[in-house]
Amino acid sequence: MMLEVSGLDIRYGATHAVRGVDFSIDVNETVCLLGPNGAGKSSLLRSISQLVPYEGSIHFDGQRIDNQTPADLSRAGLIHVPEGRHIFPTLSVHENLQMGAHARAGRPKAYSYDDVYTLFPTLARMRKRQGYALSGGEQQMVALGRALVASPRLLLLDEPSLGLAPAIVGTVYKALKEVATRTTMLLVEQNTSDALSLARRGYVLADGRFTMHGDSAELADRSSVLASYLGQSDAESRSVSKSSPTDE
Repeated sequence: MMLEVSGLDIRYGATHAVRGVDFSIDVNETVCLLGPNGAGKSSLLRSISQLVPYEGSIHFDGQRIDNQTPADLSRAGLIHVPEGRHIFPTLSVHENLQMGAHARAGRPKAYSYDDVYTLFPTLARMRKRQGYALSGGEQQMVALGRALVASPRLLLLDEPSLGLAPAIVGTVYKALKEVATRTTMLLVEQNTSDALSLARRGYVLADGRFTMHGDSAELADRSSVLASYLGQSDAESRSVSKSSPTDE
């Protein structure tokens, strides 16, 4: 297993954000975590990165990690792309990508700068443009590219499609499908259709608990039930039913 989470509880004062969660991810597997706002999805990712306190156990590549810092984990290949992108606004596109090399800390290179520019051709044309001058979609591509240059062994992605135009979402997910052939990923999304098209398995988190889980095709077949957990409309539910992964 690349990741094993057991009995995970997260509290913020009187708020019980995550309640007794257990799950695991195999090497080279992509798993999605679905749920409405406030379900505890981002908190779960932040606990894996040791950014919030928790109870329970988390093992990364067979090692318990509660005594490690976020920097330690980054150097070991656990790379977290948080919601909000967080690129360096005064650095160029290429300089932002170079920051990922620091997190690699001498580990073998999994993705080169050229690999990133191939996945995101838009960035190749603006490698000297500063971060503040990029659109939201371009910033998301930079954030993902920087994470890839860091040579992730486990890539945590928090809402990569949030706030993006549909065409940009398509570009991002096309790249992620290529990344998924080489890299273990845990994906948090509200964009159910795209998440299920990328992942092989999924979990639905509501009120801090897992309420559904299964392979992506199974979840897509239960689209009406899934939509009720996520607060989706009938039209969105029908979209989910068409989203099971292909072999492409």
